[in-house]
Amino acid sequence: MSAAIKKVTITIDGPAGSGKSTTARRVAARLGYLYLDSGALYRAVTLAALRRQCDFHDSEALAQIARTCRIELIPGPEGLLVLLEGEDVSTAIRTPEVAAAIGPVAANAGVRQALLAQQRRMGERGGIVAEGRDMGSVVFPRAEVKIYLVASIEERARRRQKELAERGRYVELDDLVRSIRKRDEDDSQRDVSPLIKPEDALELDTTRLSIDEQVDWIVAIAKERGAVK
Repeated sequence: MSAAIKKVTITIDGPAGSGKSTTARRVAARLGYLYLDSGALYRAVTLAALRRQCDFHDSEALAQIARTCRIELIPGPEGLLVLLEGEDVSTAIRTPEVAAAIGPVAANAGVRQALLAQQRRMGERGGIVAEGRDMGSVVFPRAEVKIYLVASIEERARRRQKELAERGRYVELDDLVRSIRKRDEDDSQRDVSPLIKPEDALELDTTRLSIDEQVDWIVAIAKERGAVK
């Protein structure tokens, strides 16, 4: 362990499009921490289920895929590399098809249990920035720093539209607004690990903030909570 940096655990939760991924990745880079994109794990399971033509109403079949498929998250100079059975699926897991199908996977108790153990192993020594929808409430309930990001649905849809356009795919803004609103409802109302703001989390509205402003704010909080001696 570095003499200057204490390996605290930082969780960043929030709804889709609130800025979690980019912000968490940059906070991790600033602190020299591991970046955990929990959503990538669920997207990878969803992609595996789609490829196997799994019945998404079959809870046990989905859980079995989560228990048996090999998913690796590898930090790289251009972002997080996501491998599914050794194949780079970093782009494939970000398609609207995967986003539209992920609901039953994320709500599946067996899937979440299988991925919970994997995530906790990654963060057992601290020095991690974990982002998702239940990082502070379920996965790392004792995290020293818990952040909950929010943003307007319209802004979140615009961000998603821009992200897809950069990958050569155009989707109508209204369609994305409807998709995100439905995702919010599904995430908040599911029985297993619903999207909630942890009681001890600090809320940050990112609607009008730049990524740099978000990162600076979270790093400052982390230092206050002990990230730096």
